[in-house]
Amino acid sequence: MRFAIHTLGTRGDTQPYVALACRLRRRGHEVLVVAPTQFAELAAAERVPFSPLPAEFLAVLDSHEAKRLIGNSGAGFGAGFKLLKFYRDIGRRLLDAEWEAARTFGPDAILFHPKALGAPHIAAKLGTPLFLASPLPGFTPTSAFPTPVLPVTSLGPLNRPSHALMIHGGALMFAKTIRAWRVEQLGLPARGKPAPIAGTLYGYSHHVLPKPADWGSDVAVTGYWFLDAPDWSPDSDLAAFLAAGEPPVYVGFGSMPSVDPERLTGLVVEGLRRAGKRGLLATNGGALGRIKASENLHVIADAPHDRLLPLVGATLHHGGAGTTGAALRAGLPTAICPFFGDQPFWARRVVALGVGPPPLDKRATTADDLAAAFAAMDDPLIRARAARLGAAIRSEDGIETAIQFIEKRVKWPS
Repeated sequence: MRFAIHTLGTRGDTQPYVALACRLRRRGHEVLVVAPTQFAELAAAERVPFSPLPAEFLAVLDSHEAKRLIGNSGAGFGAGFKLLKFYRDIGRRLLDAEWEAARTFGPDAILFHPKALGAPHIAAKLGTPLFLASPLPGFTPTSAFPTPVLPVTSLGPLNRPSHALMIHGGALMFAKTIRAWRVEQLGLPARGKPAPIAGTLYGYSHHVLPKPADWGSDVAVTGYWFLDAPDWSPDSDLAAFLAAGEPPVYVGFGSMPSVDPERLTGLVVEGLRRAGKRGLLATNGGALGRIKASENLHVIADAPHDRLLPLVGATLHHGGAGTTGAALRAGLPTAICPFFGDQPFWARRVVALGVGPPPLDKRATTADDLAAAFAAMDDPLIRARAARLGAAIRSEDGIETAIQFIEKRVKWPS
């Protein structure tokens, strides 16, 4: 079969879908990943066919205005909603690029990230089965917890209706653009319905967030979709640093930008010093600034989490779904300093699971707060829980579970 996988966002919103594509291809399926052009090299490295979306989507995060909004907003979806005004100008180009990729490829089924707003309408035009594939919950109503948009653990009887915020939010905000695009590009009625969802896949572990009892068999919590890098190993400098003392604390904030990276870097370094910890800082992405290496501090641009994290002692990161999953799979205590989006949600899950300290506030955190978080991760109970959780996650094959779910629900062509 021919599967088109549409996704939109940062590396954490793309890498799991490339992992799915790799396994689908090994099963004999044809696959096309439709994602921001910045990830063309990632797909090429895995020999996955790729169709680019406009670079402007990710470029917004590097703008001064975006950094200011993210830096000054509380952690959560507030900054994300404020950033939407920057995307309205490029929304039509994104939709057009999605359609051109799918029209040319001719998929038998489409898998889509919730941010890929064109995919449900393209599936309606092509008459193809449509699967929602998400690294985070929030797109299937449940009474078990509220939408991750909200900074609360429960709204009681309002938990279930609160999920409408994420299910319908994007389509409502871009409704005018989508209606015009349906008519002008797809030849569909402006207010027609998108394709129905043939099945929903959530790419995280049920050990981290159990499947709610009120979700049906058309929804699967599959386990994480990890893209591993078995050929990577530390260079000589990193290997020497790792061998020179106790396992360091890994500190990295992924693709998150910062209006003042030097300040955050200084706080992290001072927090490590006060806690008596060695640190391994990953500076790729912009949240951390330039810092000189020292006896107890090593700096890298980036490294594959599946290979690097088993070599460290604990982690501090932004709480992206993929980074959180990688840290938990490694069996590591995890401290989270969320920036925006779903990151506070995963921070709350880490605390609820007993595998990390309370989340840090990026606007108010001090060196003492960081030192306390680093020290808290030495707690034997936290370390034991993290080790057990890591073993449980490593026992799963989320990609295989996802593919079996898809194959069972797709009508094979004769």
